[in-house]
Amino acid sequence: MRSEQVSTPFDEQIEELRAGYQAQLAQIGELQARMREVTGTATAKAQAMKVTVGPQGELLSVEFPTGAYRGMAPKELADLIVSTVQEARGKATAALAEVMAPHLPQGLDAEQLLRGTADVKQLIPSEAAMPDAVREYVDRGRPA
Repeated sequence: MRSEQVSTPFDEQIEELRAGYQAQLAQIGELQARMREVTGTATAKAQAMKVTVGPQGELLSVEFPTGAYRGMAPKELADLIVSTVQEARGKATAALAEVMAPHLPQGLDAEQLLRGTADVKQLIPSEAAMPDAVREYVDRGRPA
């Protein structure tokens, strides 16, 4: 004998919630994939070098399109490498912020967040949310 499951008024709502949850998971997966694909590329003066970095600033490639680097003193070349990588990292950070911005709370600057300079305190309420009875207890102490 087979028992039939009785449908409840909440079944449709539960299915909608489940579908919404699955859609959010898919969006998060797509966002993560887009974030992993971000790169930043910079070319130094006189095309002496070109670098590409990944979303976290990791060095992905270094190219020397011309022989301009050959005439540079070691310090000059080192400074050129550092400044070109920094420029590429800045571009990657800006691109990553552009991908992330629509998914962050309003008022939170994605680029500042990635650089560690965002004021995240503005997102936290000045007082913790709590029921009135608890708030009264905290404010006045134990009832007599």
